[in-house]
Amino acid sequence: MEVFSKSDVGLVRSQNQDDFRFGVISPSCVWAVVCDGMGGANGGNIASATAVDYISTKITALYKEDMTKDQIGELMAEIVVNANMKIFELACHDAELAGMGTTCEFVFVKDTTVHVVHVGDSRTYAIRGGKIKQLTEDHSVVQEMVRRGEITYEEAQHHPNKNFITRALGIKASVRLDYIEANFIYGDVLLICSDGLSNHVTTGDMVKICHENRGDDLINTLIECAKEGGGTDNITATVIY
Repeated sequence: MEVFSKSDVGLVRSQNQDDFRFGVISPSCVWAVVCDGMGGANGGNIASATAVDYISTKITALYKEDMTKDQIGELMAEIVVNANMKIFELACHDAELAGMGTTCEFVFVKDTTVHVVHVGDSRTYAIRGGKIKQLTEDHSVVQEMVRRGEITYEEAQHHPNKNFITRALGIKASVRLDYIEANFIYGDVLLICSDGLSNHVTTGDMVKICHENRGDDLINTLIECAKEGGGTDNITATVIY
């Protein structure tokens, strides 16, 4: 397996509040994390960087090769819960950081299993053949409206409240996580991204770009496509294949 990742400030923002990291443990075991911070002049930066630093340090230190699938999932969830508390405590001790938070996509792939811990509206997609599946469900006001049948999925894409999220790391002392497990086979591509990518690149273009490119070219093409679509937010993309 290989991992490629990149973050870009986009065309409108003056500061990049996204952060990311990844690691290759063995040819059949990799992990990646993408966080999209928000809150205050520096709060978003600090929230996303704190989450990424904590998660990457802990998964590297605590993962053991003989762990079962259940143990991997439990470890990932525990790490993200503790990252939430770390951000929350920082905000409690510094008035300038009050209210800061971050989304979190924490993905771990071992052999044929994908583990995802998800909070917020960053996304993890799985691409197989010519089809793409969004593994995560946005924690957002608009997604709740879709679930209740008040608006369609198509209407949600352009709704004015699209960026209002209902869960994030660091906002409260506790956080509800989504844990997703999926199958991974040779030829699959996992795409992990902040909403700066998913808001401006269609799923059709994601599939096309992932099939026609590899490595750094793949990541660069995804980010350029997001810029061509508007580039109104920070853009971060990670691919695993």
